[in-house]
Amino acid sequence: MSTITMDGRPMPAAAAEPRASTREWIAVLAGMIGAFMAILNIQITNASLLDIEGGIGTGVDNGAWISTSYLIGEIVVIPLTAYLSSVFSFRRYILVNSVLFPLLSLSCAFAHDLGTMIVLRGLQGFAGGVLIPMAFTMVLTKLPKPQQPLGLAIFALSVTFAPAIGPTIGGYLTENYGWQTIFFINAGPSAIMVVALALALDKQPMQLKLLREGDWAGIVTMAIGLSALQTVLEEGNKDDWFSSPFIVRLSIVAAVFLTLFIIIELKVSKPLVKLRLLKQRNFGLGVLANILVGVALFGTVYILPQYLGQVQRYNAEQIGNVLAWTGLPQLLLIPLVPLMMKRVDVRWLAFFGIAVFALSCFMNVTLSADNAGDQFFIPNIIRAIGQAFVITPVTAITTAGIAPADAAAASGLANMLRNLGGAVGTASLGTILTKREQFHSNIIGQSVTLARDEVRQRIDQMTNYFLSHGISDHQAAQQKAIIALGQVIKRQALIMGFSDTFAVIGVVLAIAAITMLFTKRPQAGGGGGAH
Repeated sequence: MSTITMDGRPMPAAAAEPRASTREWIAVLAGMIGAFMAILNIQITNASLLDIEGGIGTGVDNGAWISTSYLIGEIVVIPLTAYLSSVFSFRRYILVNSVLFPLLSLSCAFAHDLGTMIVLRGLQGFAGGVLIPMAFTMVLTKLPKPQQPLGLAIFALSVTFAPAIGPTIGGYLTENYGWQTIFFINAGPSAIMVVALALALDKQPMQLKLLREGDWAGIVTMAIGLSALQTVLEEGNKDDWFSSPFIVRLSIVAAVFLTLFIIIELKVSKPLVKLRLLKQRNFGLGVLANILVGVALFGTVYILPQYLGQVQRYNAEQIGNVLAWTGLPQLLLIPLVPLMMKRVDVRWLAFFGIAVFALSCFMNVTLSADNAGDQFFIPNIIRAIGQAFVITPVTAITTAGIAPADAAAASGLANMLRNLGGAVGTASLGTILTKREQFHSNIIGQSVTLARDEVRQRIDQMTNYFLSHGISDHQAAQQKAIIALGQVIKRQALIMGFSDTFAVIGVVLAIAAITMLFTKRPQAGGGGGAH
């Protein structure tokens, strides 16, 4: 029904609520496919690392580089994306990387040694990292403000659903068809994305002259600093942090180059990363919340598979099936969030989502040896409900007030820092788990001594068990009983360490929830930049 003015004439179309064209929506949705696949590939190898390590003949400690190299590539390229898309044109840059991403993924399936796999995964991350902020930028630049919450909800599916479902897909494919197949799944969606983007995006001229104006000092210091920092985070716990000369040297490199990077970005007239945007209240607080949420998003997807694998001895497919319930309910809930954002203060929605996410983590602080897949069903459903109400409202708050000209820069900075938060969180949680396991092992060990009657009785019972099950020598059976008791203590300490780690994630999310209460209420209509 058309709107009529007071004198009876139809109101001009420009005065009606602006809506994106079908072609613009095709571009946005195609970009979301890329963001989903890029984020999915961060986690898709997690449940399958042991199989991949066996397939390419490397040790367990080195296999983590298969995930790390991808994340380094992503974190380094995300803040470069705004600049490079200006140089080579938005359309050309996203199309080239949309083609390179599946090709490099397919190449990973044919890697026969660790070195080749690390290089290919790093390059794949470099191509995939481009797709995340560009999808986000299209929401802020191609959709008018009233439709941006819907675009942000679709983007939220990429950010929260992809990490949750990644190990599920990876585990299923690995157990049933071999680890190579996890690198094949990018081909089909990427082909659809390339065709859609080619048809929906306007051609633009390249601006190669911008290469001369580039913030090359910022680019070099950022690349070296972030790569060193990510390596420190990944390798630190394994090498006992600063007791390793390698970690000490890399930490110095990271500190020096990242400090130089920050100084350069605050002084140059055309910075690679507009750090000054962080002075805007909503953007600064929103990015802080994003970092903390990143710690929890990546951390839970890291810690829960570790628990199920180490304590309950689940295989890749079983781990994936448990994690699926943190993802599947989001498919139903996230589309409802834009409707709620029209009726409820977006800050309270963000607070609610993060608080429910925190509650799900606190539900896992009383783990015992009996906690297996079934016992995680309800906490995972609650986690899914919370996550569904996190990314869309938090992003709307973060981008409120961002000018369209700054949309790409804001997108790169926010996405980089969220992923960096995930990397820092994963490394920190791994260290917390190790230290708390050692702490609990020492406490339990002090109580389990031969001076106590119940300990001697337990050893006698286990000795008799081994004697009745094929061991004839009493001393050998007793020694086996002592070893078995030690393993029980180690397992219990490990379970308590996992409980403490979930508590830490819950506290981090509680801080993020409180942060949302200090933001200003965005104007009606959602996100940041205008059409």
